[in-house]
Amino acid sequence: MTRPEYPWLLPSALADPVSSTDGERQPRRTARDWIVDISAFLIAAGIGILVLDTLSEANNSDLVTLADQVAGALGCCALWLRRRWPVGIAVGLVALNVIAPLVAGASLVALFGVAVHRSFKPVALIGIASVIGGGVGTWLRPDPTSGWLSATLIGALLTLLVIGWGMAVRSRRQLLVVLQERARRAEAEADLRAEQAQRLAREAIAREMHDVLAHRLTLLSVHAGALEFRPDAPPAEVARAAGVIRDSAHEALQDLREIIGVLRAPGEGDEHRPQPTLATLEALVAESRQAGMKVALELRVADPETVPAATGRTAYRIAQEGLTNARKHAPGTEVTVTVEGSRGNGLTVEVHNPAPVGDFEKVPGSGQGLIGLTERATLAGGRLDHGTTGEGGFLVGAWLPWPA
Repeated sequence: MTRPEYPWLLPSALADPVSSTDGERQPRRTARDWIVDISAFLIAAGIGILVLDTLSEANNSDLVTLADQVAGALGCCALWLRRRWPVGIAVGLVALNVIAPLVAGASLVALFGVAVHRSFKPVALIGIASVIGGGVGTWLRPDPTSGWLSATLIGALLTLLVIGWGMAVRSRRQLLVVLQERARRAEAEADLRAEQAQRLAREAIAREMHDVLAHRLTLLSVHAGALEFRPDAPPAEVARAAGVIRDSAHEALQDLREIIGVLRAPGEGDEHRPQPTLATLEALVAESRQAGMKVALELRVADPETVPAATGRTAYRIAQEGLTNARKHAPGTEVTVTVEGSRGNGLTVEVHNPAPVGDFEKVPGSGQGLIGLTERATLAGGRLDHGTTGEGGFLVGAWLPWPA
């Protein structure tokens, strides 16, 4: 549908979205609309009565007086159609006001309606026509109580006051529409931010699942591989490897159930297993050693229990990811985990492994674990760096804040 060249000639419901929300059909009058229309009718009729009292001194004939009264009544009745055809009614009343002074009140009310529902251009054109028509009407039928110039100036002043009032009402309505639209947009943006926060939380849970399950599953892979390549191993070693596989599978299943529970019912996880801290780092190292890794732990923290829970959990995850990566990409090497720091100086975590020796089956990696660790360290207020060393090894180093 193309836009009309002169939209202000259309009905009010089609030309102005401020005056109506229905672009197909004029809405029915509400109680407030009835009050406004009745008030406009009474105001126009009251102005017409005042003008009739003034014209009574002009000694007009009974026929002219009757014609003025009929024209004034028709003008007041025409105001009931101003909501649908504001411009047409206003133009007709302005033209009728030239020969029928009793239509002056209805003409001003119609002009007010145009100023409320239309843009400045049609309002200005009709306003100019009203001033000119008022001057011509005063010249054709002089006011016996005042001169032509004073009557014309009073009419022009009333026209300007009505137009200004109507445009002020229109501006206020447009402001309310803009504010409502902004409120709707703000609410929609708030919903989007909430959805984004939920999505980020789910991504954090997915990274947590990667950190935890990767550690468990690599243990399963190591011991299963040992059983496959050492079928002649002593029964004690086979039983120990089978026990580690069983325990790791059970713990991985528990972790998976826990994460799925969070995804299904976020915010209801009050019975989750306690999160790891720096104090449980030795247990992680012992578990890795039990899986056959060579791990050297240098824990240079006086009392790991005093480390803040968030900082200790982040340090634990960094060490866990470093051990997991070393187990996958540098099997058989001795991994060194160094944790040192104090209050006010921060906590430093380093996981270093030398270059792997010999042939081994390379396990492909996605790099998502290190990306998640970098984000985790950044959110904690620290930083994390990782990369190869000069000797071909790999180093993961992080600094985390530890307030004094």
